Amino acid sequence: MALKDSYLLPAAADMHVHLRNAPGPIAELVTPTIRKAGIDTVFVMPNLAPRPVVTVDEALEYKKALQAYDPEVNYLMSLYLHESITPDEIRKAKKAGIAGVKAYPRGATTNSQWGVVSFDPFHAVLSTMEAEGLVLNLHGEMPSSPADNVTVMNAESKFLPTLTSLHAKYPQLKIVLEHCTSADAVAAVRACGPNVVATITAHHLSLLVDDWSANVHHYCKPSAKSPEDRRALLQALVASEGKFFLGTDSAPHDISSKKGKGNTAAGVFTQPYALGYVLTALEEGIARGDIGEEAVTEEVLAGFLSEFGRRFYEVEPAERKILVKRDGAVVEESLKTEKVEIVPFRSGEKTWSVEWQ
Repeated sequence: MALKDSYLLPAAADMHVHLRNAPGPIAELVTPTIRKAGIDTVFVMPNLAPRPVVTVDEALEYKKALQAYDPEVNYLMSLYLHESITPDEIRKAKKAGIAGVKAYPRGATTNSQWGVVSFDPFHAVLSTMEAEGLVLNLHGEMPSSPADNVTVMNAESKFLPTLTSLHAKYPQLKIVLEHCTSADAVAAVRACGPNVVATITAHHLSLLVDDWSANVHHYCKPSAKSPEDRRALLQALVASEGKFFLGTDSAPHDISSKKGKGNTAAGVFTQPYALGYVLTALEEGIARGDIGEEAVTEEVLAGFLSEFGRRFYEVEPAERKILVKRDGAVVEESLKTEKVEIVPFRSGEKTWSVEWQ
């Protein structure tokens, strides 16, 4: 038993969540689970359908709808990088407290059909973001293309030259490589300056390609990869020094979208038990020898789960504490209402409980 039985930590900040359309049945079900996980601040993704969040007014309306479900959460809102966005809208976003602009390569993931083909047409927007201090959030994958030898297994690595070129062209632009999954991505982020960081999900600290190839509830974009890649993520967490922090990419889908006809939807739902999943992954990593037992300290956990993300987004430190306790909870088999059913990661398993202090 490598970890302690409990940890007293600052309230967590999850810097990558999907809450879906609000008002809406999925948002109504999952938004109240944020604080259940010991999280009080979330960075909300803008890839809604049938229309993404592309204006400041839409982002603020979305925030208001989420606050109706739980007003105690600090929702950091974002815009979807789209050809309709102008430098003036970026300046308006900064004044309104919008936290970032998310770039999706067109066709790479859920609701990315309005996304970026090339960053060249966005020079004025990116320059304004750099000047205003607004964060650029990157879904770091190239779309799958047999002709270009791009699949889910190398799509992230194929994207990394784009990250490097954006950082070189806009050196003062704050960039987050979202949900990195590979040793290549970890190395690329470390090679960049202090304005480039990355988020790591809870599930990528555990999963491998074999897991999601056999279980639709483990399938996401970007996809989990090799043992070497998972090891690199765990080592990045414990040696983060502010470069890597929690962004769960918790992505709820109704069970019909995961197991119905046609292709399965990409997304792993981790919101209610996110911190427990991280601690379990760390303990499993210690047992395999991926990381040393001495590397997992309360300071490391506080940084990755709370402090580093807040610092990068210039959010005040957490005011409240949480107590995380071993085997204090069991992951539900599913969360459901009359309208929707969502299966969480590791359903039915014991996990760590969270108590607000």
